[in-house]
Amino acid sequence: MQKPLILIANDDSIAAKGIKTLAEVMSEIGEVVVIAPDTHQSGMGHAITLDRPLRVSKVKDFLPNVEAYKCSGTPADCVKFGKHFVLKGRKIDLVVSGINHGSNSSIAVIYSGTMSAAIEAAIEGIPAVGFSLCDFGAEADFSHTKEYVKNISLKVLENGLPQGVALNVNFPKLSEEPIKGVKICRQTDALFRESFEERKDPYGRAYYWMDGFLQNEDNGGGTDEDALKENYVAIVPVKFDLTDYQAVEKMKSWF
Repeated sequence: MQKPLILIANDDSIAAKGIKTLAEVMSEIGEVVVIAPDTHQSGMGHAITLDRPLRVSKVKDFLPNVEAYKCSGTPADCVKFGKHFVLKGRKIDLVVSGINHGSNSSIAVIYSGTMSAAIEAAIEGIPAVGFSLCDFGAEADFSHTKEYVKNISLKVLENGLPQGVALNVNFPKLSEEPIKGVKICRQTDALFRESFEERKDPYGRAYYWMDGFLQNEDNGGGTDEDALKENYVAIVPVKFDLTDYQAVEKMKSWF
C-alpha cells in the first residue's frame, strides 16, 4: 500500500528539537515533508506574509529520508506553501505541527503559531493535529510523547476528522509518574493577564517587556488544564468557525 503523505510544520523553527522528534515518529508512518520557519515564530497566531517575499530553501541533513525546507514566513505560510507549491498536485493525507516547546492549552490556542499551522490545514480540508509539550526548555525531553504522537496520528489517518476541525494535543511535562492515558477535553475558559515592564536600552531609550500569567477560574471540569494537571494527554477538537450561533439567534430580535 502507498504510504500516507504527511506534511510537518511548527512555530519553534526548523532547528527545534520538537520538530525533529515529530519527524522521526512520522517517518515510521509515511512519507514526510517538513516545512518550518527559519526563525522562532512562537505567538504569531494565524499571521500570513503579504508585504514581503517568502524565502524558502532546502535543508540538508535534517533527518535521513526526510525532505525538509526552511521558510522565512509564518507557520501558516509554511502550510500554504507546502500545499500549493512544494506538494502541488499531490494529496496530503495528514498535517502535523509541533511538537511545540510549551503548552498550547486553554486560550494559548488563539496565539499559537503551532496550532495555527494545524488550523490552516483544516481550512484546506486536510486532517491536522497540533502537538505541544508543557515544557518550554530548548532541550525538553519528548521521549514520553512518542507513543502517543504515533497512536493519535494513526487514529486520525484511520478515522478522519470532521470538516474544519483540527486536534489540539497537549502533553504533560516528563515526570517520574507515567502518563495515565488520554482525555478528550473542552478548552479551559481562562485568560492571560498581562503586565509590561519598562526597561532602558544602552542609549537610555525606553522599551517594554511583556509578562503575565494564566488566570484560570474555570471550575466546570473536563478541561484541558484539568487533564494536564492529572497527568493525562489532553486532546481538544478545535475549529476555525468562530461564530457564536446562540448569539446569532438572540441578536435577530435587535433589528
